[in-house]
Amino acid sequence: MPGVRRAGVISYVLTMCLMLGALVAPPASAQMATNAVHAVLMDAATGQVLWNKDGDEPFPPASMSKLMTLDILFSELKDGRVKLSDTFPVSSRAWQTGGSKMFVKVGTQVPVRDLIKGIIIDSGNDACVVVAQALGGTVHGFVKMMNRRAKELGLKNSHFVNPDGLPEPPGQLMSAHDLAVLARDLIIRYPQYYHYFSERSFSWSGITQPNRNMALQYFPGADGLKTGYTHASGYGIITSAVRNGRRFILVLGGLRYPDLSKFPPRKKDWLIEQRRGQEAARVLTLAFRNFRSYSLFRAGQQVGNADVWAGEQATVPLIVREPVTAIMQVHSHRHMVASIDYVGPLKAPVAKGAVVAHLNLTAPGWPGMSVPLYAGQSDAATGLFGRMAMAMRELMGLSPEPAH
Repeated sequence: MPGVRRAGVISYVLTMCLMLGALVAPPASAQMATNAVHAVLMDAATGQVLWNKDGDEPFPPASMSKLMTLDILFSELKDGRVKLSDTFPVSSRAWQTGGSKMFVKVGTQVPVRDLIKGIIIDSGNDACVVVAQALGGTVHGFVKMMNRRAKELGLKNSHFVNPDGLPEPPGQLMSAHDLAVLARDLIIRYPQYYHYFSERSFSWSGITQPNRNMALQYFPGADGLKTGYTHASGYGIITSAVRNGRRFILVLGGLRYPDLSKFPPRKKDWLIEQRRGQEAARVLTLAFRNFRSYSLFRAGQQVGNADVWAGEQATVPLIVREPVTAIMQVHSHRHMVASIDYVGPLKAPVAKGAVVAHLNLTAPGWPGMSVPLYAGQSDAATGLFGRMAMAMRELMGLSPEPAH
C-alpha cells in the first residue's frame, strides 16, 4: 500500500552525466571562507544560493537596509508615479536625522535623482527620511510599505522599523540571504537605475563624499551595491560583480576590526572601508575562480523509476521537465550525491506529467537543491481481477509482479 517514503541513491546516474565535466575541471583552489559572521553568495541569474554562512540568521543590517527604501522608490519611478526630475521637500525631522548625512537643508526641495545618489553614495539617513515622508506620507506609513514589500519579495527574516537602518528605534532585522534577494530584485527589476550604485562620489551642499563601497575599487567588474555599520551589526557590505557574463551577489555581515581602534577616527574609518572592500574583493575572487556551472540532466531525461501499486505497470519513469544545471565549487561537484525521494509505491492511476517525486542533490560545502520529478508516462489502475490477484499476493506476503 502507498505511504512508505522511499529514497534511492542514484549517484551512479550522475557519474555518467558528470564525468566529462570532472575531467576538464581545473584543480580546486582555496575554499570559500571569511571572518564575517554572516555571508551569502548568490548567482544573480537564477537566485541560487551558492555559499551560505549563517546566512538565514537575522541581524541588524544597518545602512544595508537602505536598499529597501531604494527598491520602493525605484518601483514608483518605474511605474511613472514619480520622475527623476521631481523634487521632494526637506522637513525639520529629515534635516535633524543623525548619523551619515547627505546634508540636505530644511525647507528646500531636492530632486529625486540627487536623493538617490545621496542615499547610495553618501548613505544619507536624512535623504532616506525625505523619501519616506514623500512616498509614505509619514515615516511610519513608509515603514508599512517596506514590510509589505518584504512579504512580496519573500523576505522571511526581515522586519523594518525605519527607512535608514539607524539603531533607534530598535528592531530592524534582516538576514544575509534576504539582503541578497533584495539586491537581486534591484539588479533585475530596475536595470535603468542600477548605474547609480557604481558612481564613485557625489557633491551636495558644497560637500563631496566618496562612495563607501571600496569593492568598486578593488575588484574589476564590481558595480554595486551598499555598505553598512552600527555597533550592534558590525561592518557589512553587499556587492555584486560580473565576469565573463556571469554575475554574483555577495553579502558579508558582522565584520569586526578591533585592531584599528588605536587610530584617529578619520584614519580608522578609511582603513575599515579599505579592509571591508578588500575582503569583499578577496571573496569574490575565490567565487569566480572556484564556482563552475555544471549541466546535470537534459530536459525530459529519465533519472529513475517509481514503484506503482495497483497499476497496469509496476513502475513509471521519472523525468525532469527542464534542464538541470548547478553552480558549485569544483571540489563540491566531485562529491555530489543524488537521491530520488517519494512516498510510495505510488497509487494508480498515475497521470503523465504529474509531479510524483523529487530529485535531491547534495554536496559538501554546497546548500543543495531539490528538483521536481514528473511521471514520464501514465499508468492506469488495474482491473478487478488484477486487484484481486495483487491483494492475494499481499496477503501471502509476496512482492508485486515485476514489470516486463
